[in-house]
Amino acid sequence: MQTKKALTVNEASEYTGIGRNNLRKLITWQKIPVIRIGNKILILSEVLDQFLKKNEGHNLKNKYEVIAV
Repeated sequence: MQTKKALTVNEASEYTGIGRNNLRKLITWQKIPVIRIGNKILILSEVLDQFLKKNEGHNLKNKYEVIAV
């Protein structure tokens, strides 16, 4: 079975361990690029991997510490 290339916010939360509300904040702050289809938000799994790698050791709740992908 293939893994998904794009994840919903709920799936991305499970995938990364970052809470849904925190993910939504990161999206609003334009730190994580998304694909919007109507009200649905999709995040590429490779983008999430890059984001986690770049932000290792950073406080994701501080807008100014987070490095955008």
